[in-house]
Amino acid sequence: QVQLVESGGGLVQAGGSLRLSCQASGGTFSSYAMGWFRQAPGREREFVAAISRSEILPDYADSVKARFTISRDNANTVSLQMNSLKPEDTAVYYCAAGRAALLTISRIPSSYDYWGQGTQVTVSS
Repeated sequence: QVQLVESGGGLVQAGGSLRLSCQASGGTFSSYAMGWFRQAPGREREFVAAISRSEILPDYADSVKARFTISRDNANTVSLQMNSLKPEDTAVYYCAAGRAALLTISRIPSSYDYWGQGTQVTVSS
């Protein structure tokens, strides 16, 4: 059983930056592709970014491409660097882990086996 704990959310003005972190425990981190999703009030959970086990060719939603960067390290942590934040980025951000082949990543929430509790990001205009 993998446990995921997000941190780094908060309140920031438009144009600012935040760095989200997700600490994984209880499993073999290198066996999982990792993703970030977000959910705003009244909206469905949506894909933000994902990174494969091999860290090759991360994937980003069009809405965050060139502003957000996903990364992972050997300390069982996946991070999401968010720059040039916009009010429409306001949401609860979730970290997710899914068993996958070395180069596989997915935008589909059901592809992920474990989820964190979420961290709130609020961007003021």
